[in-house]
Amino acid sequence: MPSASSILYYLIHVQELRSIIQWKTWHNPVHERDESKETANQKKCFQYLNLTSRSFAAVIQELHPELLMPVCLFYLVLRGLDTIEDDTSISAKKKEPTLRNFHTYLEVDGWNYTENRPEEKDRELLVNFDCVVKEFKEMKQAYKDIIADITKRMGNGMADYCLNAEFNEKGVDKIKEYDLYCYYVAGLVGEGLTSMFVESKFGNPALLDRPHLQVSMGLFLQKTNIIRDIKEDFDDNRKFWPREIWSKHVDDFGDLLKPENRELALNCSSDMVLNALDHADECLFYLAGLREQSVFNFCAIPQSMAIATLALCFRNPKMFERNIKITKGEACELMMQSTQNLQVVCEVFRKYIRIIRRKNVPQDPNFLKISIACGKIEQFIESIFPSANVQEIVAKGELQKKVGLGAVEKKKDVQSDEAWWDTFYLFCMVAGLMIVVFGTMIFVAWIFGARFDLLIEDLKPSNWGKLRENFEGNGSAIKSAAHEEL
Repeated sequence: MPSASSILYYLIHVQELRSIIQWKTWHNPVHERDESKETANQKKCFQYLNLTSRSFAAVIQELHPELLMPVCLFYLVLRGLDTIEDDTSISAKKKEPTLRNFHTYLEVDGWNYTENRPEEKDRELLVNFDCVVKEFKEMKQAYKDIIADITKRMGNGMADYCLNAEFNEKGVDKIKEYDLYCYYVAGLVGEGLTSMFVESKFGNPALLDRPHLQVSMGLFLQKTNIIRDIKEDFDDNRKFWPREIWSKHVDDFGDLLKPENRELALNCSSDMVLNALDHADECLFYLAGLREQSVFNFCAIPQSMAIATLALCFRNPKMFERNIKITKGEACELMMQSTQNLQVVCEVFRKYIRIIRRKNVPQDPNFLKISIACGKIEQFIESIFPSANVQEIVAKGELQKKVGLGAVEKKKDVQSDEAWWDTFYLFCMVAGLMIVVFGTMIFVAWIFGARFDLLIEDLKPSNWGKLRENFEGNGSAIKSAAHEEL
């Protein structure tokens, strides 16, 4: 049952309500998961997928059958690894070897992990991890190699940070370290997925020769989440914003959350957004290399959500008070747009980049840099999908050069004729509509007992004399009555 506040919100924001209804009603997946062909163990894997992530679970289950199970298992394996790394109740001494050896457990029959604290969100996945191991061992060898390699590299990277006492106490120091951390937890995911896309023939092999594009896909998502989750992470004693950025604005990281430092905090957050925007154009470049619609949807939807979230967070004081998210209606609208083509996704990016530009203020120390970064992204979009106005101007200029002004005038005459016919057709449509409405009214009146036969009888020429006599008689009676009254 929706809350009263939700009902009121969608009554005001009708467009978002419309997007939710359209997505629920009209969205047709490119591929639908066929549960009738799945084993009990595979169904169990999808059950844990739905429990660990609603957003990713939805797009994963619409992937091409070739990639459906490999990507599902890839997500579950990395989610299990991340659950161990995130659990602060596990000592570094226990955690470090588990993270480094996690990739080897994928080949151990019946392996599971039970040392997470009871309140850990995805504990059940690791307790029942044997179902993931079983499916992993039955998977195509090429996909097994990709998943095992990424899991090994990610596990070692997490273990290095786990043993880094300074990182655990003070958080990230330099921007370079910040990029490295995001690479281990998200950039590697981009590399693994790209290898899967190319292996399945759904991605351009040239993507493998441009590793910075693969990495940017992951870093853009991870940095957006880190920016948005500052309050939640701070409450959990985590500091992912690099000191190199926040120290330019406040003396202590905790000062960002104090109400009296709100303007300084907003300037710091815009610095973080500026850092994330460096990856935006490369994400769009990457999407151009995908060859299958469900794969495109899988990659495009999170990127569209990320740019919308960045626009929401940009100079938004609420992010220092609570965790903020785009609304469900806006998310549905983004999903509908992101499941079309690259040009529509570029328009989504253009829309939110312009929102960021409008929210940018001259008092911000990064005002000029942010304007330049936004301009760079818009320029990239313009280079691959020129705006309609530019195309019209160019086309008009070429037309004048080739056929002269006389031909242009002739074109105007044709357009004038077309406008006249458009007006005529519109008039006919209105007249037709009026006829239909009038006919409907007559029919309804007849249904309810109107005696049109009497009216038709009275209007016959043979009865005109009687009508005139009745009219004149009624007129005389009215006059006499009026005379008597006077």
